[in-house]
Amino acid sequence: MKVGVDHYSFHRFFGEVYPEQSAPDRNMTVEDFIITIADMGCEGITLESCFIPQFDKDYLSHLKGLLDEHKFDRVWGWGHPDGLEGGRNKVAYDEMIRNLEYAKAVGADVMKVVGASLMFRFEPHEPMLEKLAEMFSDAVTIAKDYGIKLAVENHIDFNPDEMLTLIENVDSPFFGINFDTGNFLRLLSDPVKGMEKLGKYVLSTHIKDLKPIKGVSVDEWYFFACTPVGDGLVDNKAIVDILKKNNYCGFLAMEIDFLHPDYNNDELSAVKKGVAELKRISK
Repeated sequence: MKVGVDHYSFHRFFGEVYPEQSAPDRNMTVEDFIITIADMGCEGITLESCFIPQFDKDYLSHLKGLLDEHKFDRVWGWGHPDGLEGGRNKVAYDEMIRNLEYAKAVGADVMKVVGASLMFRFEPHEPMLEKLAEMFSDAVTIAKDYGIKLAVENHIDFNPDEMLTLIENVDSPFFGINFDTGNFLRLLSDPVKGMEKLGKYVLSTHIKDLKPIKGVSVDEWYFFACTPVGDGLVDNKAIVDILKKNNYCGFLAMEIDFLHPDYNNDELSAVKKGVAELKRISK
């Protein structure tokens, strides 16, 4: 199984620094990110549209050339931070549809999308799931024309059963899940049990590992902070094994969102260590 990295792992280097974090001493370009993970021996990449500086045809063609040069499998990511806002944001829906063109331009056949986020986790879920099913049902008819599948991320919003309900209600081979192995844990749902339920619908991944930060309140979303794969609480080996049983044909995309302070803001070393472990457990 191929191993890759999600663009968001280096979010501080693209200007998104959380209040609890320090700014890096340098910035990255998208090209820097591509070369950095190519040098790690990765074979997959998820590009996050929020960090793409422009969407004109020439620039996207340039990116596609770089991805082709390094022979990357690729996923295009849309929706950070709140996506469709639980189905209430029509402007965001229109933006999501425009991103299908961008995904196609860089050669992606899967687009990761976001239906909601942790900002909506305490609102009634059933109305959100109903509205999202309607919006994604419309979107997949357009995505199909592009030859692109939509993979909705569990984004610290819905538990495994709710994600399964959403996928079954859309009921399309062009719709599945971007399975984030850490975000279910943040909802106190077992990621392995979640994968057992959702494995056959997985189109793309965020492979996270997490452990608590001492001194941070448990009701803070980053109480479970990211570690390199293998250092935290998530049994990613069991999750990878379930993916294999379900004949998952995508790549394993390591993601770091809030790096645990034990790693001293050194995302590069954390990603390298995690990629090495992912390669080991995916053999």
